[in-house]
Amino acid sequence: MRRRFTASVWREGDWYVAQCLEIDVASQRKTAEEALENLKEAIALRFEPPAPSVTSPHQISRRVSASG
Repeated sequence: MRRRFTASVWREGDWYVAQCLEIDVASQRKTAEEALENLKEAIALRFEPPAPSVTSPHQISRRVSASG
């Protein structure tokens, strides 16, 4: 499902900042276009489903004997 968001872009010194107004996501780059492209990627990552958690390996107990 595609969703639409509103972005605000402004300049801070040598950088352009792009911020999504609906969710707390922002990006900055040297050009406004790059800042918007990075913002799109950041928004996509924000809504990406979490990676499955890795379960702990089962503990294996075994008795061993050694002669020496």
